[in-house]
Amino acid sequence: MPLVQTRGAASAQGFGEFAQATVANYIEDVFSTYLYDGNSSTQTIINGVDLSNKGGLVWAKNRTGANFHLLVDTVRGFNSEIYSNSTSAASTGGSDYTSWNTNGYSLGFISGNENVSGRSFVSWTFAKQPKFFDVVTYTGNGANRTIAHNLGSVPGCIIIKDNSAVSNWYVYHRSLATNQALKLNSTAAIETAATLWNNTAATSSVFSLGTAGDVNGNGDSFVAYVFAHDAGGFGLTGTDNVISCGTFTSNASGAATVNLGYEPQWILYKSTAASTDWYIYDTMRGWGQTTAMQLLPNTSQAESQNASSPYFFYPTATGFESANSWFAASQAHIYIAIRRGPMKVPTLGTSVYNAIARTGTGAAANVTGVGFSPDLVITGHRTNPTFGFNKPAVDRLRGPKTKIYVDATALEGVTTDSFLSFNTDGFSLGADGAEGNWNENLATLINWNFRRAPGFFDEVCYTGDGITGRAILHNLDSSPELIFVKCRSNTGNWMVYNASMTYDQVAFLDLTNAFSSSPTIWHSEPNSNEFFVGSSTRMNVSARTYVAYLFATIAGVSKVGSYTGTGTTLQINCGFTAGARFVLIKRTDSTGDWYVWDSARGIVAGNDPYLLLNSTAAEVTGTDYVDTYSAGFEISSTAPAAINASAGSFIFLAIA
Repeated sequence: MPLVQTRGAASAQGFGEFAQATVANYIEDVFSTYLYDGNSSTQTIINGVDLSNKGGLVWAKNRTGANFHLLVDTVRGFNSEIYSNSTSAASTGGSDYTSWNTNGYSLGFISGNENVSGRSFVSWTFAKQPKFFDVVTYTGNGANRTIAHNLGSVPGCIIIKDNSAVSNWYVYHRSLATNQALKLNSTAAIETAATLWNNTAATSSVFSLGTAGDVNGNGDSFVAYVFAHDAGGFGLTGTDNVISCGTFTSNASGAATVNLGYEPQWILYKSTAASTDWYIYDTMRGWGQTTAMQLLPNTSQAESQNASSPYFFYPTATGFESANSWFAASQAHIYIAIRRGPMKVPTLGTSVYNAIARTGTGAAANVTGVGFSPDLVITGHRTNPTFGFNKPAVDRLRGPKTKIYVDATALEGVTTDSFLSFNTDGFSLGADGAEGNWNENLATLINWNFRRAPGFFDEVCYTGDGITGRAILHNLDSSPELIFVKCRSNTGNWMVYNASMTYDQVAFLDLTNAFSSSPTIWHSEPNSNEFFVGSSTRMNVSARTYVAYLFATIAGVSKVGSYTGTGTTLQINCGFTAGARFVLIKRTDSTGDWYVWDSARGIVAGNDPYLLLNSTAAEVTGTDYVDTYSAGFEISSTAPAAINASAGSFIFLAIA
């Protein structure tokens, strides 16, 4: 399945088990960032990209070792490997790649460059798709000429390599003059040479070459990787952009803010004015508010945290930005950015939510079996914790080593040895040391895993500006029905919005309080693009940082709803067919805890253990408050007033 996370136009063509789109195009079908561990044998990479029929490019790199960036494409074939950090001709002696598949590709083990046991790898897969990407091969003739492409739009960037000879990788970019280029294998600034592109801009059908040997040497074979720019062609309406090739200039403090019109998942950039490296960041390896794991296409260096940290560079709901000192002052850069996925609305709850019940090991561990790469993991201790029952949340956007407790007012904290990374099918944990939040030896734990997807769940990080009525952009693609907001940089309660209440009502996730009137918290009702914060010091203090989690209803997948208690057996119809696997309930008209049940610990016709999301209390067993019901969940007649008081008012979040 795709290991990418994106925002885009919502579509009725869902991605339950990630079915391919038939008419509309989506970024998850044509691009993937995939993380895997080498095994020195054969393995199949299932990333949801159809290389067998579409064709395309696989660009792979050993993250833990100093090995080449290896590029293989379906046009040149398995046995033609080129390296972005090298001028060498294509290697034709063998390949680690053995087949192009309808949902990815297969690896063997010949040279071991991309499959060595004990090492971690990343691959970026680009499918050939109009208005996204194309692979073109040609034979040089040493004369001014044009080369046809099938991009179906004007290229934003073209990267060319001579397969036959030692040569530089030349980069054409729409933001440079037609007599200028950069070298992907080099730190050099702009090179000026009219003989590269014949001083002619690319068009929607051809790009131009001059007489330069590195792009058109007579008799040599070449490959060109052609990238689109803001060409539309994606989403349900076919108008959404998924790739942008642009330029930006940092300010005098070395900061920059770029508006793409979407949230990116991958970026390649380089300064045009100075001798600097090329940089690749992606949200799978760690590109967020507090993490920026980099790879350099022009070197063989292993993955590293950017040396400029903690002056961070991160994606936003509409593009990307950096704090002061990330870039050199007042310096121009070019970039290729790719939109976050998935763009398709989910049709199965299992594609966006899962819970894992486990016992801590006190040693490094990979937690697998989630079924997707989560964007948010909340962990609950059930029994045996030495360090307390707090419930830490870790999410991709803030960074995998940054925790915040959902049951406390504490500010955001940095973990050093606990939650290490989000992976293909789960996440990695360290030895846990003295933190004890995720992997304490012999502690029984529950991990609730959520994936961002249109109409289901989104996350937004923002910095306060103190302006009343401020609009915070989100990418949920529908009006949020349940919002949790917490200040990251200072202590404070979790603010809660629920659509069944008027917007001037608020409750607190970390407390038992009933919903009450507080017009300064939420300024007005949210919509499918924004939510609005008021003048309260809890939500929008200038220069303070915040995180928001947003949920909504998708038919058959999730339900944010409300009900009136009866004091007797009560069935809650969520529109599901096989019952709820996650249930969160809160009383709104009186005090009450935030009760959580899940099928991993047991939602059965019998005793059902629950935890309180707002409390450090241990798990409660031996009660039968919530039972199975095919259309949703059933509240038993033995349930307390906190979830079924006669005439009481309640809200819930249920996931199938």
